[in-house]
Amino acid sequence: MSTAALAEDEHAHSQYGRQVGERLRLIRRQKRFSLQEVEAISDQEFKASVLGAYERGERAISVPRLQRLAHFYKVPVDQLLPEGDEDEAAKSDQTDSGAKINLARLEGLEGSEADMLSRYLLMIQVQRQDFNGRVITIRRDDMRAIACILGMAEEHVPGRLAELGLRLN
Repeated sequence: MSTAALAEDEHAHSQYGRQVGERLRLIRRQKRFSLQEVEAISDQEFKASVLGAYERGERAISVPRLQRLAHFYKVPVDQLLPEGDEDEAAKSDQTDSGAKINLARLEGLEGSEADMLSRYLLMIQVQRQDFNGRVITIRRDDMRAIACILGMAEEHVPGRLAELGLRLN
């Protein structure tokens, strides 16, 4: 490999490392953890200084360690990696007559209805890369899908979500 090709390859790796770091920082902040809190809660498995170096792209993270960090953050591993060149506008749909759902409350519910809602809302979180774990805003199309999941007319979904204590607005 030529010197120019090696330099280009090195630059690409460095840029990718920074992008991975940006994703790691974004997920950590969505979880509302400081670097020190991650260190403390993980029983020092993830040292604040090392995690900070990963986030700045100064240090490469191994795949097994990335997997453990994803497990710690309770997100799929692929969410810690940068995406391809997707159009940002396509990713950011606008909310139109949806609702805010209390995810913490949903975790406390049992039964098939709660299980189906949990799976569906997790899918939405993955698609939107939104892992704050507390609240998710669902959109009109999501309400239609939830109506199908719950086996009811769409206009009854807001009331059912409120009955379950899930609807915040």
